[in-house]
Amino acid sequence: MNLADTASRAGAILDEVEKAIVGKRPVLEKVLLAVLCDGHVLIEDYPGLAKTLMAKSFAAALGCDFKRVQFTPDLLPADITGTYVFDRKASEFVLRRGPVFTNVLLADEINRSPPKTQAALLEAMQERQTTLEGETHPLDRPFVVIATQNPIEYEGTYPLPEAQIDRFLLRIGIGYPTREQEREILSRRIHRKADDVAVGRVSSPEQVVSMQRAIEDVHVDEAVEAYIVEVVSRTRTHPQVEVGASPRGSLSLLKLARARAALRGRDFVVPDDVKEVSVEGLAHRLILKPDPWIKGVRTGTIVGEVLASVPVPKVG
Repeated sequence: MNLADTASRAGAILDEVEKAIVGKRPVLEKVLLAVLCDGHVLIEDYPGLAKTLMAKSFAAALGCDFKRVQFTPDLLPADITGTYVFDRKASEFVLRRGPVFTNVLLADEINRSPPKTQAALLEAMQERQTTLEGETHPLDRPFVVIATQNPIEYEGTYPLPEAQIDRFLLRIGIGYPTREQEREILSRRIHRKADDVAVGRVSSPEQVVSMQRAIEDVHVDEAVEAYIVEVVSRTRTHPQVEVGASPRGSLSLLKLARARAALRGRDFVVPDDVKEVSVEGLAHRLILKPDPWIKGVRTGTIVGEVLASVPVPKVG
């Protein structure tokens, strides 16, 4: 699949998902960018804002298998990866595959399970494989984890360790709809006379993988490369930051900028592509010093300050 076909197919996917999600095209685009980059998404927002519906709708439009895991304090690693069970008829142990063996995995309220269970996803997210009883099992491609967490309810939760947060390509919020958008939600519900929304299949797992490969053909100028490195480097020297973004952050911006350029029908990256994905791609990778954190400074604000301070190169 070439870049023109990729842009056309991506537009069709977004149009289909918008049948279920009203007025959130920029957010939907960020999720699709992560899919095209073969990355994972952490959605952090309040209950009732269609986080689960968004994941299900994307899986349906992409034509991919979908599994959902509700993370709870008593969830075990085997509940995610699977385990071997004894088959009496065959008189042998057979693998009962867990929900991680899918294309799109929704990890709902991921911070409600203890670290041992959260860590069960680490190998799958990074290596696209899982190891059971010393045997490695590769996962199907594409494999995308869409995790959610509630930003206001922390009692009884287990904050994700930095190593796992860093595995997410993006951290995004959805936000409340406007009054007009909320009326549109109600109007659509009245007309369809059902809670469920029908989202058609406009792609397939094979086509998604082909789109991911097409992104590799997007050209990145040396000046843009230097711009990405400068932005990430300045997060490490910012006076309010304890730990800045690692080279994984630079690679994330590179991949996201390429995917955004492809969605815009271009075969080359411009600085605006980098700027548009920097907050979602970098903010969750920063650790603030105690004083600014207590005063309410947020990492997204820091990334915005860094972008404002770095000269934008001229490309082309």
